Amino acid sequence: MVEIERILAPNPGPMTLEGTNTYVIGGEIVVDPGPADVDHVERLVAVQPRLILVTHKHADHTEAATELARSTGAVLRGLDPDECYGGEPLTDGEWIPVGDVELQILATPGHTHDSVSIVVPGRAVLTGDTILGRGSTVIMHPDGAIAPYLATLDRLEALGDLQVLPGHGEPLPSVAAIAREYRAHRLERLDQVRAALRQLGTTAADASVGEVTDLVYGGADASVRQAAEASAAAQLSYLEQTEA
Repeated sequence: MVEIERILAPNPGPMTLEGTNTYVIGGEIVVDPGPADVDHVERLVAVQPRLILVTHKHADHTEAATELARSTGAVLRGLDPDECYGGEPLTDGEWIPVGDVELQILATPGHTHDSVSIVVPGRAVLTGDTILGRGSTVIMHPDGAIAPYLATLDRLEALGDLQVLPGHGEPLPSVAAIAREYRAHRLERLDQVRAALRQLGTTAADASVGEVTDLVYGGADASVRQAAEASAAAQLSYLEQTEA
């Protein structure tokens, strides 16, 4: 059985929880190198990976990626060509050998357009920020979007009871179960946005993102206000497109 090691990066915060989870698979593939912290990067350089994968382009997952690739000679690959170094972009459904197994790349857009999940067959799925160890992910409008995210949750649910290895937070026992919970949460949020629009007497096309955020995410801390507004904007865009 291929070994999967989790290395917690030293970048805790409101959006990163305890920090970014960097994974080493089979002692030769690094997933999401995380921040360019000297000690963290040195630990990853010591792995001497042959391949580096990033689940999406956000800096808390990728900042150290190019430096690590240059330092070790590893190939760096992501779905977005701009996140690659010495290798081709990842493709949906692609299989990547490591040890005695093959990892499968799944395009799982929604949080961002370039988000991918990495399946270790029969065992686990690395979800980046698509599913977190606790809380819910942010739909980073306009790069992310609700419709593809709902389709992504359907796709992840179909994987069954694989363990979730998230980009932030602790592992979860079943991707199918958490995908269902995430879908229910997202649909509830959409209902809350509909209610806010009725209260404001406006439409999704004409609504103020700030006013909707105040009503739907009124209790959110100032440190995550920007994220709340991004999700509110994504929800308004979805309702404008689907309920016009």
